[in-house]
Formats: sequence, C-alpha cells, structure tokens
Amino acid sequence: MSTTPTREKRPPARHVVARVDEIAPGASKLVHVEGRDIAVFNVAGEFMAIANRCPHEGADLCKGKLTSLFESDEPGVVKMSRHGELVRCPWHGWEFDLRSGKSWCDPARTRVKSYDVAVEHGARLVEGTYRAEVFKISVDDEYVVLEL
Repeated sequence: MSTTPTREKRPPARHVVARVDEIAPGASKLVHVEGRDIAVFNVAGEFMAIANRCPHEGADLCKGKLTSLFESDEPGVVKMSRHGELVRCPWHGWEFDLRSGKSWCDPARTRVKSYDVAVEHGARLVEGTYRAEVFKISVDDEYVVLEL
C-alpha cells in the first residue's frame, strides 16, 4: 500500500480580463495574468486565448493575423475552413491553432499554451464569497456621518 500523499487539486482561479466590447471581432488583446502574457482573440464572437510568445523566436502572437485553415487533396483545388481560428506569427508566419495551441508548421513538436476562456454576465462576477464590512452613512445638516 502506497503512503504517497495526494495533492488536492484546487479549482482554477478566474480573472476578468476585458469587457466583451473591448475586443472587436477579428482583433486581439494582450493581458497579463499571474506573470503570464496571454493573447485573447475574438473569432466571430467566440473568445480564445493562447500564450503570447511564439516558440520559434518569441514574437508577440497577439500582433499576428488571424487566418483560416487551407487544405488541398489535389493540385488546383483548395478548401478553406475554420475561418479565423488560426493565428499567423507576425515575424515568420508560423501558424498556431487558437483552440489547441498546436503549430501547423511542426505539430508534433511545437505548440503554445492555450487557455479556456468564457464570457459571463457582469452580475455573476460581482457576487463573490468575499465581502467588505459595510457601514451606514447619512448626511445630516451638511455633514457626512459614518455609523459604527
């Protein structure tokens, strides 16, 4: 019987990084969360996030152009799919899948970290477990009065 202690997995911390209207469709925003630079993209109203640094030579992926997947089974016939779900590195054109972080140049060895992103109504974010102590204040004949 093993006596190795098991670590309890903590739920992921949630961070508000932008309002939905701050990132237009087809645009990106660089955010800093817990010491990481993360590029958040709006792909036709769906938000996706990857680590901002290209593993090839370190370019900012948030400055890359969104592109689609182009495939061909025969010369002269090209199919385009997954509109805007890939980002092209601004320096050398390496492409990364925004859903998985996988590189389309060297998928077996190269990828960037991808992150889960959700859009939530602001009222859900305001309600939390932490509360500050509240004090009653009133105005009495031009003086602000704090009650303890």
